[in-house]
Amino acid sequence: MSFSEYISPLVGRLVLAWFYLSEGLHYVGQWDATIQLMALKHIPAAPLLLALTLIVLLLGALSLILGYQARHGAILLFGFTIIVTVAMHNFWVIHNPIERAADFEIFARNIAIAGGFLILIGMGPGPVAIDTIEPKKKG
Repeated sequence: MSFSEYISPLVGRLVLAWFYLSEGLHYVGQWDATIQLMALKHIPAAPLLLALTLIVLLLGALSLILGYQARHGAILLFGFTIIVTVAMHNFWVIHNPIERAADFEIFARNIAIAGGFLILIGMGPGPVAIDTIEPKKKG
């Protein structure tokens, strides 16, 4: 196994985890503004859903960082990303072309990230992960 095959899955998981942890920190720091944005998008029970969002982001990111149940963490973040992207970045209803283009870029970025999760789900976390540590055999 080459060095890049060995280390690339770990670095990829860490970059994805960094993205979601930084988004979570942003939401915590901008709690009221995020609630208002969710209300503008007609998201019901915004405070509760934002709190659940933070839990999903934290658990999913920790799963990726550690490589523990990484496929499950990736499935969780994949589903979360698709749902939030469609609910919050519905560019197709925006009439202003500049605003529509900006929202489309966020939509496309999020869908690309979701595609990365599908690769992780299919290929696994790589060799540097708790999931791939084999127990020592006795004898």
